[in-house]
Amino acid sequence: MRKILNIMSELKDKILEEYKNGNIVIATHEGIKGTKLSEFIKQPIDGMLYDLNRNETVVLTFIDEPKWINDYAVCQVIRALKAKIDELERTP
Repeated sequence: MRKILNIMSELKDKILEEYKNGNIVIATHEGIKGTKLSEFIKQPIDGMLYDLNRNETVVLTFIDEPKWINDYAVCQVIRALKAKIDELERTP
């Protein structure tokens, strides 16, 4: 139990450290990773939603849980915002 508490404390410290540095934290196959938000949003939308575990495939697997509807809404909002960003960046 103590080992789990230590791991959780280290995770919390890592997230807070990245937060102070203006970064976000995502869980990857290699573990927890801090990244600059400005860099993170440069990737294609499907990559962003995958990294955030908010793509439709993931969200809809939890359709029997009440929070799925908010996760789905977040997914759609992120898609719309990313499309708007891409549109604005293409406009001279």
